[in-house]
Parts: sequence; C-alpha cells; structure tokens
Amino acid sequence: MATSRFLRPTIIALTGIGLVASLSVMTTSAASAATVIDGPVNLGTAATYGVLGASTVTNTGPSVVNGDLGLSPGTSITGFGGAPNGSVNGTTHQTDAAAAQAQRDTTTAYDVAASLSPTQTGLTELNGLSLSPGVYSGGALALANNGALTLAGSADSVWVFQAASTLTIGSASRITITGGASSCNVFWQVGSSATVGTGAQFQGTVLAQQSVTATTGATVRGRLLARTGAVTLDTNTITASTGCPAPGTPSETTAPAITSGAPTAATAGTPYSHTVTATGTPTPTYTATGLPAGLTINGTTGVISGTPTTPGSSSVTITASNGTPPNDTQTVVITVQPFATPSPTPTPSAPATTPATGATPTASTGGGTAPTGELAYTGSDPTVPLGVAGGLLLTGIGMAVVARRRRRAARS
Repeated sequence: MATSRFLRPTIIALTGIGLVASLSVMTTSAASAATVIDGPVNLGTAATYGVLGASTVTNTGPSVVNGDLGLSPGTSITGFGGAPNGSVNGTTHQTDAAAAQAQRDTTTAYDVAASLSPTQTGLTELNGLSLSPGVYSGGALALANNGALTLAGSADSVWVFQAASTLTIGSASRITITGGASSCNVFWQVGSSATVGTGAQFQGTVLAQQSVTATTGATVRGRLLARTGAVTLDTNTITASTGCPAPGTPSETTAPAITSGAPTAATAGTPYSHTVTATGTPTPTYTATGLPAGLTINGTTGVISGTPTTPGSSSVTITASNGTPPNDTQTVVITVQPFATPSPTPTPSAPATTPATGATPTASTGGGTAPTGELAYTGSDPTVPLGVAGGLLLTGIGMAVVARRRRRAARS
C-alpha cells in the first residue's frame, strides 16, 4: 500500500503530460494563388441581338424579343409584325450586312468558348447543382424537368458551359444567378442544337452550332444565337442582357487558403466542436477525411462537430475548395483522450466517542472486564437498597437506646 501511495502522484503527472500533448498539427498546404479568368466571351456586334438565326427564324404566338432580331444568310423571318404575332423591341436585320457581321462575330465567340480549358469535365445532369465561376464541359448537357441550377458569384464572375452535342433545358426548370452575378457572363457553347423547355426560366447566351428551339412559354434572359440552323420560338420572352462588362474585363477569383489554427483536444464521450475557416472568392466549401469516429464536418460552415466514441489518434486531412485551383489542404493529427473518469470520494472515518464529563464508565453486558477500580455492572444500582437498609438499622438502634433508658428509669 505504501508503494501505491508513493507511485500514485507520479502516474497522475505522467497522464497530465500525455493529455497536454494530445494534439499535434502538421501542415501540408498547397500554395494559394489568385487566378484571373479572361472575362466574358466577346460577342462583338452579336451582343445586341436577342435572336440571331442562320437558315430561318420562325415564331408562333405573341413572343417578345427585347433586343435586335437578325437572320443571315437565310431570308425567311416569320411570325412577327405585331399582335397576334410576335414583336421586336429593337432592330430587325434580315439578310443584311449587319446580320452577316453578327454571324461572323458569333462564329468567333463560339470558337473561343469551345477552346477554353474546363474547370470541370464529365457533366451531364445539371439539376441540383450550385456552381462557382468556371468552365464546365460535358457531352449532352441537360437540366431536368422542374430542375434548378444555381450560379453563385460576383458581378464580374463568368461561367462557360461546353456541350459537345446537345443542350436540353427541361420544362418548368429554372436557372438562378446569385451574389451580384448576371446573365451577361453566362455562355452555353453547344456542339449541335439546344432546346429550352415549356415554361422554363433560362439565363445566358446560347451559341449553338446548329439550331435553337424555345418551346411554349419559356423565358430567356440572354440570347439565342444559331450559327448554321434555325431559331424557333413559341410565345416566348427573350431579353438580351444589357449593362454587361466590356469585353476583356477580367473576372478575378482567389484560390482558397485555410486560416484556422489547430483544433482543440477531444475527449471520448464528450460533445466536441471546432470551426475550420478559409479565405477565397467565391466562398470555399470544406471536406475532411479520416475524422475520428463520431465526428463530421459541415461542408458549408466548416464546423467539425459530434461526440467522439473511441480514444486514439487519427490523421485528418481537411480540404477547402471554391472552383479556383489550387485547393488548400491541411493535415492534423487529432488524439481523442480516454473517457473522463471522476476521482473517487474518500470514505470518512467514524468519529471517536468521548464519555460525558462525570459519567461513570460501565462494563459491557456481554461479560467484558470492568475498568480498573470499578465494580462490574450487575444490571441494578446497589446504592438505593443499601441506603434504605442503613436507615432502617439506625432507626432500630435509636429505638433500642430509647427503650433501654426507659427501663432504667422505671427501676429507679
């Protein structure tokens, strides 16, 4: 026991040292850099057109084109001229020099958009995505019926979509642009033909190699430009983007850089929280691999939280990304401390009993030895009968003395 009492403080001290050293950080961050995108695709004179066709432009119903309407080298524009047909709030260029120049500028813009190096490849379905500025490519791009695509950026942010074959925008789908960005800087380069579905809310400029079709009730904030085929409308509203940045205006985005320090220590069975932060434009999102069991990371806020379940060390790699390379990574080694164990509470000793002052100690009724100089306790107090007996004895003696004196007096 003596050895245990001496060792206990040493063991506690060593345990404390281990807990203090429970977290170490190793940084393996890639260099952060600013990337300047070339800016919006230069449309040249085609920028003023809401609709530009090559073979024909055909409309059904009261469509409205807010911008110029053009056709070249074809000659047939039908379905316009006022109610109940479509109307043009701009200039109509039908097989003239202006339309021919707009077509040449469309070809240049198409080739530039197609030549850009993609930020992300292999896209097909766009529904449910929220995309930061960049170049996105795929084979046949589609947005499902009732689907939603969000483009989040700033006023100078640019998105270019490269569809190797077709672009299909489903009925009642919508494209939402946030953060001050606009349809001015959204471009859809389509290798064959594009279709905008019934009631869809579409944004951006379509640069189609062949034809473009907008079905009943679809609205377009941007432009429908067809290089070799027709543009077909049906009760649509086409509004050419205005107030756009000048061609060549750079759109600057900043690669992410993790700024948060080392996470605090974790303890098994105890709720835990640590926030990862990073700079960058657009706002970065977060992923983490190798987290201790019971912990997760919120990809939007960067909060690592949960209740760890297993003591031990875990190598965790945290990545911040925003579509602008390079991503930033940080690797930390997190040691989860053992479950907290409360210290045992000492059992108090029974207090000693002190006899009251003047009390006479008594012997145990079980036959124990009485204290030195004291009589053993017999179960009754002998002082009372002894007192009574003494009183009776004195009374008897007194009476005997009186009787004897009386007899002597009588003989005299």
